[in-house]
Amino acid sequence: MGSTMISSNRRHGRTNSNAAIRGMSPGFLAQFSCSSRNVSITVFASHERRETSMPTISGFENLILNTDTYKHCHHTLYPQGTEYVSSYVESRGGIFPATMFVGLQAYIQERLLRPITLADIDEAEAVTRAQGMPFCRENWMGILNDHGGFLPVEIEAVPEGTVLPTRNVLVQVINTDPKYHWVTSFFETALLRAVWYPTTIGTVSWMCKQIIKEAFARTSDNPDLLRFQLHDYGARGVSSQESAALGGLAHLVNFNQSDTVPGILAAMKYYNAVCPANSGPNSEHAGFTAWGRDQEVDALRNMMNTYRDAGVVLLLTDSYDHENAVKNILGKELKAEIENFPGVVCARPDSGDPVQVTADTAEWLMDAFGYEVNSKGFKVLPRYLRVVQGDGITLDTLSEIYMELERRGMAAENAIFGMGGGLLQHFNRDTLNFGQKCNAVRVNGEWRDVAKQPTGASFKVSKAGRLALVKRDGEYRTVRRDSVSPEENLLQPVYRNGKLLKKWDFSELIERSEAEVREEYYYPVIEQMRAQDSAAVPA
Repeated sequence: MGSTMISSNRRHGRTNSNAAIRGMSPGFLAQFSCSSRNVSITVFASHERRETSMPTISGFENLILNTDTYKHCHHTLYPQGTEYVSSYVESRGGIFPATMFVGLQAYIQERLLRPITLADIDEAEAVTRAQGMPFCRENWMGILNDHGGFLPVEIEAVPEGTVLPTRNVLVQVINTDPKYHWVTSFFETALLRAVWYPTTIGTVSWMCKQIIKEAFARTSDNPDLLRFQLHDYGARGVSSQESAALGGLAHLVNFNQSDTVPGILAAMKYYNAVCPANSGPNSEHAGFTAWGRDQEVDALRNMMNTYRDAGVVLLLTDSYDHENAVKNILGKELKAEIENFPGVVCARPDSGDPVQVTADTAEWLMDAFGYEVNSKGFKVLPRYLRVVQGDGITLDTLSEIYMELERRGMAAENAIFGMGGGLLQHFNRDTLNFGQKCNAVRVNGEWRDVAKQPTGASFKVSKAGRLALVKRDGEYRTVRRDSVSPEENLLQPVYRNGKLLKKWDFSELIERSEAEVREEYYYPVIEQMRAQDSAAVPA
């Protein structure tokens, strides 16, 4: 067996440790050690394949492993004498001109208020080395001993629930101990994920709200119904329970309708939400088809009788023939029972073209039960009857449905919507081009502006210098931190060295999200509605 020693010292330049082992066969076992000033690698060559035992994995709570593997080799890449590293998070544009910021508080409480332990360090070292990556144990032992295991960083952020244009700073992070300047970027993976997903879903939901608000302004007399118009059906169509929680709570900032239990729990746990969501007796095809096709009317009647005192029932109408169910079962066989139901009966189609099916269903119900005409000249179903469409709803189909209802002379409130994958799952980090980038460093006592300026993607050009967010003349602007007073800076410290500095209440998020904003923030999602020919014929 032969051995090779490779060492490097910052004062004499660095050796790329990955390059030193590049091309090694699986028969090589690399062992790494490091300190804050030097890196050494011992490589033992073996011609025999060895079985190595892996540690027992504790789960997904280890903060040191909640990152990309390659982050473990980055602490050596900063200039000699680096003391502080500042980075920030922003949406660099994307499909919407604005974002609704939400979700950071949940991440801080769930992940950053628990200190790392010696067991975490041992586990992370074994896992990281097994992947062929260096692990600097000294760094993490330092954080354990110097800071009780808490990340020595300060995080400041926009108040959650704020709606502001893209390309503005949302979060800014800096280390609080110069010995651990590298930690600012180390937890980027988890921090960025904790911000981009709930903020993107919250923004999608907020944009849906602007579509609904526009539709109600055009055809309805009841704008007070706005928060009841979009129900979260996304729990089964989202990638994980954690995603359901974060996306679900983000939606609840805009609407108080949801069946996504993790989102309800998250709003209550992380934001002290009180009764953040409503729901009501809904149906599924299993319970209806179990009666058999010939007894479909009995299945629907059974639900109405069972939940008569609940105030609302949602009856699936497409188990077999949706048109027949609406026109003949609801409109004839159950008509008297629906008219005398002490609440609201909702016909819920769950297949077909959502635009045409929603409008057709409303018209068929009006044919059977009649309608009123509101002050704007649009038809409205009786108060005890509505359509619920929960299939195929996206931002696009939502606005198209409202346009079709208006075209046929029907008010927006005739239909209520449920949104599943189109709310919680159809989006990714690139939807709003989220990124976290270094914007300043202090080296040997001197601050340096830092920015990324790639020639191949202009939207990836980052901001230089420590940042602040201000609002002047009703417009949000990202400016240099040293150009404004602390009082004018809207970024607020929310975490420092293991302490939660600010806990927003859910009611505060709702209030901010409903503040008046410039129309340009949401105009693209209502533009088609504004441009449509106003030839919808009122009754």
